[in-house]
Order: sequence, then structure tokens, then C-alpha cells
Amino acid sequence: MMKISLMRSIPMLLAALLFAGCSSTPTVEQEAQVADHSVGAGTGASTQGAAAQGAWTGNPLDDPNSPLSNKVIYFDFDRSEVKPEYLDTLRAHAEYLASHPDVTVTIEGHCDERGTREYNLALGERRANAVANLLTAEGVARSQITTISYGEERPIDEGHDETAWALNRRAVLVY
Repeated sequence: MMKISLMRSIPMLLAALLFAGCSSTPTVEQEAQVADHSVGAGTGASTQGAAAQGAWTGNPLDDPNSPLSNKVIYFDFDRSEVKPEYLDTLRAHAEYLASHPDVTVTIEGHCDERGTREYNLALGERRANAVANLLTAEGVARSQITTISYGEERPIDEGHDETAWALNRRAVLVY
């Protein structure tokens, strides 16, 4: 009798473990990684880049200790001005692009769900252009930059609260 009870409990235990391991509230860093990978930056894990002494030897855009690894710029509600906290990150990207004239970047502008579709497309474009203008002011050739607005069409978080909206108000640099 105990054997039958145990066999019935195993599937329920496995299901409980599966759901307990799932996170329903990703962190901002996780969302940035999702944003980076959802636009075709590649899939799968890689150990490339870590040298024996811990120095990064891979693509500098993927070095987790570099500001270049941050490719998501967040915006305040209904705003397209780049916040001061992102200036150092964007200057690092500008320096990288200026020293690599063969590299191009696409800047995607995104919005939260509030506002009309047309308004959000325009706001996403202003956000992408704000980042592009900052990069060109720092010496990047305009020919290296493409901008596109997705408005509210590609949310990172499907929620309907301030936490979700804050993650969706962004510009993403896609190399």
C-alpha cells in the first residue's frame, strides 16, 4: 500500500519542484539579458573569453565587467532624455564604435503600453534618436548607427504595473 502511495506522490512532487524553481519576477539584469538575446544576439552558453588569470579575452561587448555589456538604457515615463546615470555607459559605447569604424549598431526604441500606438511609435523613435545623437556627439559616425522604434510592440514584461512599465521604457543597442 505504501508503494502505491509513494508512486502517486512522485509526479506531484516533481511538479511542485518544477513550479517552485520558476521565477515570476525577473530582475532588471535578467530582463536586459532577455532584451539583448531576443533580438538575435545569439543563443546558448559560452565559456569563451575567460583567461587563466581572469582577464577577459573575448569580444569586449560581452565582457561582464565592462560598461559595454550594458546595452539597455531605461527612460522615465513619457520622456526621451537620456538619464545622467547612463552617460558613462553610452560614452564607452561611443568610444568602442569610434575606434571600430567597421562596427554598426541598431538602436531600438521601446515604450510601455500606455498611450496610443502612434504616440508610442513616435516616443520610441525619440528615445532611439536621443541615444544615437549622444553617440554621434561623442564621435561616432552617423553611418554606423541605425534607429528603429517598436513602440509598445515588444515588451520585456507583459505586466500592467509600474514595475513592468519601467522595464519596457527603454532603448536597446544591438550590435
